[in-house]
Amino acid sequence: MSDQASTIMVNTLEPQSGTTLTVGKSGQNLQVNADSLKANVAKDAGGNAIFTSNGSGTLSGVNSGFGSAQVLLSSQTADGSASLSFTSDIDSTYNHYIFQFVDINPATADMGFEFQCSIDGGSNYNIQMTSTIFQSGHNEANTWYSLNYLTASDQASGTNFQPISFSQGNFADATGVGELHLYNPSSTVYVKNYWSTYQMMANAPSSVYFRGGGFFDTTTAINAIQFKMNSGNFDGTIKMFGIK
Repeated sequence: MSDQASTIMVNTLEPQSGTTLTVGKSGQNLQVNADSLKANVAKDAGGNAIFTSNGSGTLSGVNSGFGSAQVLLSSQTADGSASLSFTSDIDSTYNHYIFQFVDINPATADMGFEFQCSIDGGSNYNIQMTSTIFQSGHNEANTWYSLNYLTASDQASGTNFQPISFSQGNFADATGVGELHLYNPSSTVYVKNYWSTYQMMANAPSSVYFRGGGFFDTTTAINAIQFKMNSGNFDGTIKMFGIK
């Protein structure tokens, strides 16, 4: 074959033997001119997986050399729902879970968003916890601002649902967004620490930001979590991610 550039047009390339197809000599660069290169697994020259997809657009694995991979485990959308519960995939696979709140909108004005965890798969949400929560705010009219420690919304070895926010507006364009981070929920040695952040349009209307944290005082594994308004239904999406 001549050294001049040539074009080979085929539908499928297969190795003569085995399962490895080599294109180009060692030290050469391979250029692929195409709109997309489709594969569920991308590997390096040593056969080590760099990225792994489930074939539906979700990464099911990322090489540890990239650091702790954040994997989407579940997503639920509330549509006039009383609560959203996650009763699976909270296990020892991950030691850090993130719950992301997207456009949470209560049906009733002046309500708060809250959560509790379970050690029995969601039959009961009443784990003893100690918590703290702070709030800052500023209204649209520029006549009010605040920075407060919300003593009425914390718990000292309590078993109630823990507020993430309160006094949210239910205007058509009013929503709340944020995250809750839960650490090592499957530990049978340590308590389970968490922290939360939440930004919303309040009932005033105002921009109000909350920052909370605490721990569940149990050495039993946590395996479920529930989110709801303190009264009434709500709309919005909650996504659960796992980080190793």
